[in-house]
Amino acid sequence: MSIRWQNGRKSRSRFDQAWRLLRWLGWGLAGAVSLMLLVILLFCFVNPPTSAFMLGYQLSDSERALSHQWVPLSEISPAMPLAVVASEDQRFPHHAGVDFKAIGQALSEYRAGEGLRGASTITQQTAKNLFLWNGRSFVRKAIEAVLALGLDTLWPKERVLEVYLNIAEFGPGIYGVEAASQAYFGHSAQALSGYQSALLAAVLPNPKVLNARAPTPYVRERVAWILTQMAQLGGQYLNDVYATQQEPR
Repeated sequence: MSIRWQNGRKSRSRFDQAWRLLRWLGWGLAGAVSLMLLVILLFCFVNPPTSAFMLGYQLSDSERALSHQWVPLSEISPAMPLAVVASEDQRFPHHAGVDFKAIGQALSEYRAGEGLRGASTITQQTAKNLFLWNGRSFVRKAIEAVLALGLDTLWPKERVLEVYLNIAEFGPGIYGVEAASQAYFGHSAQALSGYQSALLAAVLPNPKVLNARAPTPYVRERVAWILTQMAQLGGQYLNDVYATQQEPR
């Protein structure tokens, strides 16, 4: 009886230890999620002073200084947000931060033998640039998706575009549309033409390789396609979304 009692006591002790560990892990995860939600909510009203990608660039000991200047969406040419939506995420007004329809289509194409293409939304790219690191791991993609759902819940679409355009990388050390406009065209983002906006949007998929200053035939082909998509969407496409969000519920 004594041996059984001691063995039972040890088993009970191990169970209690495991339960305490799981409880602490649960509290830690809940605390991390709560903190991240508070940060996301804060950045709905306060402009982020930097981003994870900008900090990574500064820590990389690059010889080129980082160029970045925040501008409100009202001081960005309306052609620029339309260009990135036309190029990167045409269902941006309609999804909840993650485009599950696009993800399903990409997986179907992959199973059919085609290459695995990205299905990241502008909201996901905003979450990645702001909080995460570059890479293709499923862990990072999962965290990115969760953050994107949080952004879409707590931010209006207009704010997502504003933050995205202000932290996106448009070239080595060039972050945000204002810095890009000054670097490539010599004027403010407010004066961007439709063609210039499409050109900047065309380099976003790979700004370290694609160059808005010396566009390759591939970039020019993308610019032509983006301009066509912009014309099909129409200049009122995003304004209708902004107006809908401002209507009383």
